[in-house]
Amino acid sequence: MRSRNSAYSPAEDYRRTHDIESATGDLRDAVGGDVQAAYISSTNDKHFDHAMAAIDAGLHVLCEKPLSFDVTQAQKMVDAAAAAGVVFATNHHLRTHPVHRAARKLLAEGAIGDLLSVRVSNAILLRQALRGWRLDGVGGGVVLDLAVHDIDTLRFVTGMEPTTVTAVGVRQGLSEGPADAVMTSGVLGTSTLFSLHDAYTVPRAVTGFEIHGTFGTLVAGDCMRPDPTGTLRIVADGQDTTVPLETVDNLYAPGIRAFVDAVRGDGEPVATGHDGLRSVTAALAVLQSIDEGRAVRL
Repeated sequence: MRSRNSAYSPAEDYRRTHDIESATGDLRDAVGGDVQAAYISSTNDKHFDHAMAAIDAGLHVLCEKPLSFDVTQAQKMVDAAAAAGVVFATNHHLRTHPVHRAARKLLAEGAIGDLLSVRVSNAILLRQALRGWRLDGVGGGVVLDLAVHDIDTLRFVTGMEPTTVTAVGVRQGLSEGPADAVMTSGVLGTSTLFSLHDAYTVPRAVTGFEIHGTFGTLVAGDCMRPDPTGTLRIVADGQDTTVPLETVDNLYAPGIRAFVDAVRGDGEPVATGHDGLRSVTAALAVLQSIDEGRAVRL
């Protein structure tokens, strides 16, 4: 990509600030020339248009979540990428978290028996610097920012799909638009219960999850934020044991490496376009439940 002129523009300013070789504010330029892949990190309302432009240009795409505000659009993105023969990935970075990967492995080994319930806590105090588009219709509020990650975590760790959701959302002082605090309950598969607490309004909360099985519980702490911190314990057979974890410096780098490998024909992204479609489908069902005051089946 080449900058069309040296006059001031947001793209040019960003290029200079971060010492990037070239920049453009024109979408056609951005997906043209010798570009082979695109990372879609625009505000949530623009993901569909930007990703489709890249796919139509034959680019491989790593797209931020949520893929879209509309399930039909999200499905179109996935289908278009498949038809074009390009890699389409979703940036669900929590899949690379050592806690989540260890929990997934333990569940696959049957370490706590059959799954009964899962509780996820992803309540934070949104930093002042981030209190912009996330709080209005451009971002979609806490559900499309945080709950969508919770849902992907449930799918990744348990291997189960949400089938029913019921949610209540309120405004607790940060947002005048979408809810800034939401409680969701639902069912994974046929009979595994789950609950999510997502909020922008809670200071000093510890994020994490508990997974309850027929003969044990996994307790994960400090593991729903973008940092590779956290702990995992398994409580079973009368013992409370800390699970050893891998060391990871950055949650985003493994996903980018996997995306690049997939573009080269080696393996799949950490989270595929289908994974992004499933997470946004459930997140939009949460919003529908809030709006309509009823349980929504997926």
